[in-house]
Amino acid sequence: MSHTSKEATKRRHVDAEGRNPDRSAKEDRTAVLLDRIKAAFNSGEEDAAITAAARTDPDAQPNLIRRGRPRLSNAKLAVLLRLDPDVVERFKAGGTGWQTRMNDALRRAAGLD
Repeated sequence: MSHTSKEATKRRHVDAEGRNPDRSAKEDRTAVLLDRIKAAFNSGEEDAAITAAARTDPDAQPNLIRRGRPRLSNAKLAVLLRLDPDVVERFKAGGTGWQTRMNDALRRAAGLD
């Protein structure tokens, strides 16, 4: 395989054992590791081509994992409501679940049940 003069200047000078005599052993090991790392990654053009192909592939779409409780079709609406203190105390006197009981009473009063 022939090399152009530009490619020849990019190549490292190595001896018969594949080491650069101008470097220490540690520098040589570091250079070898860096070469391996660079070879493991795609070039920018290759990466763009792979990404474009993956985006057009319907089987490669991300698998979204939804966390938390599933949304309810009839989810409650949080509102700020001013009520008379005696009304709130009457519902709270019944113990836990007073907000649910108040909601049920409002539904009956509105004719929704």
